[in-house]
Amino acid sequence: MLQFKYAEHKLVNANYHITEIKQAEVTSVDCGGKLDRWTEIIVQLWEPNVNDQTRAMEVNKALAIVNVVEGKNDFRWNAIVKIEFGNSDFDTRQMYPADFVLDGENLIINLIADVTQCKAIGRGGSCGTAEAEEPCCSPAPQVKEKLEMINLATESNCCTPGGGCC
Repeated sequence: MLQFKYAEHKLVNANYHITEIKQAEVTSVDCGGKLDRWTEIIVQLWEPNVNDQTRAMEVNKALAIVNVVEGKNDFRWNAIVKIEFGNSDFDTRQMYPADFVLDGENLIINLIADVTQCKAIGRGGSCGTAEAEEPCCSPAPQVKEKLEMINLATESNCCTPGGGCC
C-alpha cells in the first residue's frame, strides 16, 4: 500500500485519491537579477470527507494513474517532484518526498515542507540592493533625505492667498 506521512504521526487517510498530476514550468528572476528556469511535477492528493477505507491505494494503482497521465501529456519526469496535500487540520501545501520507508506491505513516503531561500546568496555579489563587493542580501544602506529648512517667521508670500503653499 502507498501511504504519505505529512507530519509527525500523521498519514494521509487511506481513502485518498490522486486527483491530478500537473507540470509547472517555472521562470524566475532572483534578487541578484539572475534568470532561472525549472520544471516541477506536482502530485495532488485529496482526502474525501467520508473515510470508508482501511487500506491505502496499492502502488500498482498509483503507477497506473501515472501511466494514464503519461499517455495524455508530454511530462518531463526528470523534474522536481512535489506532493500537494491539505485537509481540515493541515493547510494545503506542496512538500518534497524526503525518504521512502518500507514497513511490511506499506511503502510510506515521508514528506517535508518546502522552504524559501535566497538563490543568489551562494554567488556572492549583489542581490540588487547593495554594492557588488557586499555579500548578497546585505541590508540596503539607508539614505537619509535632506530637508530644506524654511524660516516661516520672515515675511514672505508663502502662506498668503495665491502664494502657492496650498
